[in-house]
Amino acid sequence: MSVAKENIGWAHRYGRRLAIVDAAVVLWATVGALIIRFGVPETDRLSARGQPYVVLSLVLAAGWWALLSLRGSREPTVLGHGAEEYKRVLSASLILFGVVAIVSYAFQFDTARGYVGVALPAGLIMLLLSRTIVRRLLHVERAHGKSSLRVLVIGSTSGVKHLSESLRAQPMAGYIPIGAYLPGVEADGSTAGSLDLPVVGRATEADRIIADIESFNPDAVALSSSMQLAPETIRALGWALADLNIRLIMAPALTDVAGPRIHTQPVAGLPLIHVSTPNLEKGQRFVKRTTDIVGSASLIIGLSPLLAVLALLVRLDSQGPVFFRQERVGTAGERFEMFKFRSMVVDAESRLQELRGVHEGNEVLFKLKNDPRITRIGGVLRKFSLDELPQLFNVLGGSMSLVGPRPPLAAEVERYDIRAHRRLLVRPGMTGLWQVSGRSLLSWDETVRLDLYYVENWSSLGDLTILLRTFKAVVSRHGAF
Repeated sequence: MSVAKENIGWAHRYGRRLAIVDAAVVLWATVGALIIRFGVPETDRLSARGQPYVVLSLVLAAGWWALLSLRGSREPTVLGHGAEEYKRVLSASLILFGVVAIVSYAFQFDTARGYVGVALPAGLIMLLLSRTIVRRLLHVERAHGKSSLRVLVIGSTSGVKHLSESLRAQPMAGYIPIGAYLPGVEADGSTAGSLDLPVVGRATEADRIIADIESFNPDAVALSSSMQLAPETIRALGWALADLNIRLIMAPALTDVAGPRIHTQPVAGLPLIHVSTPNLEKGQRFVKRTTDIVGSASLIIGLSPLLAVLALLVRLDSQGPVFFRQERVGTAGERFEMFKFRSMVVDAESRLQELRGVHEGNEVLFKLKNDPRITRIGGVLRKFSLDELPQLFNVLGGSMSLVGPRPPLAAEVERYDIRAHRRLLVRPGMTGLWQVSGRSLLSWDETVRLDLYYVENWSSLGDLTILLRTFKAVVSRHGAF
């Protein structure tokens, strides 16, 4: 078997693996709910008010499994990276039990609510958990260069370079650039060196491009937005790639735009991509603010013993106030006072200038791994981000959010360009993409890009994902100093 066929075969193997796992989970959920609700049957037929729940469990399991497939939760394009796989699992499960509720009501079936109330949440949680575990196994394979698509990138030199670097930056997505095709680009020594990829060809005619691709034998071909090819050539290329069983990937020039903002509308055979304006509507703002109030209030109440202990430790460790108050810039440039547990000596701000020459942060943010101003208890607090817990009161008061861009200092905002100022469109957050993606290890450009991505692609599911990733980031202490 060739290497190309082995690489393509991962999708079939992974799909079969998921099909088996899904079948086991839905059977476990439906049969388990049956036993919990009615007990272990003593006869070969268990019923409640004349309804055969053993048969119902098997029918539900089969329908659940089939709907997971019909909703595309096992399609290769959504596996291994991103949240789309989990969204499809969730929608398939909710659709199934929505149908059960409608049928029960329409035909006067007295379906036991306790049975459904156990089967749905238990099955859904285990489906998501099992998908996560199987995805981890796929990531191990991809970390070793397996179970990925070998991609030939077509476009201009700059377009190929940008797309190949983007694919390499996310190896868990399963795309490995292995070659470049530069239609109409003249050969020179600097081109090959800047790409770090073998140049397969430079032709602009469809027949020659197809012949070169067939001889190179990639698993997929990615067309960069910068390619200089006629529409007729691209169409012929698409037909030929379909015949060769090679995937065709179109990469638009849009960057850092998430799926909910993208809408495709076919017009006269052209797939027009509509990109909605990044703006939180009133309903979305209400949901986010309600989540902030409920979440921060619950955490303050639940963590009150810990907050009291930490406050006492800070007070006993060194002289000075328990809380550190600092002016930060919030929504639309509005100033507010942010609270933290004091982790440095009292005169830390006055000693900042003498440490400017040895700081280890990025171009704008000052960071120092072994900062001499940090107290003993402060070092522990900062390692586990415990010094930031008082910001829950900022969230409750409305100056901050649980999730959002990093709250900047006024001196930092003065150095913002037009692009960075868009970070101020939403409330700053206790945690965010910056927090879960490396924190102090990131460059300034990377920090801004992550914050802008959050601002322009906000969603409730995205906030939940960031909150879950925050726990992992805090425990691992990656990038914290």
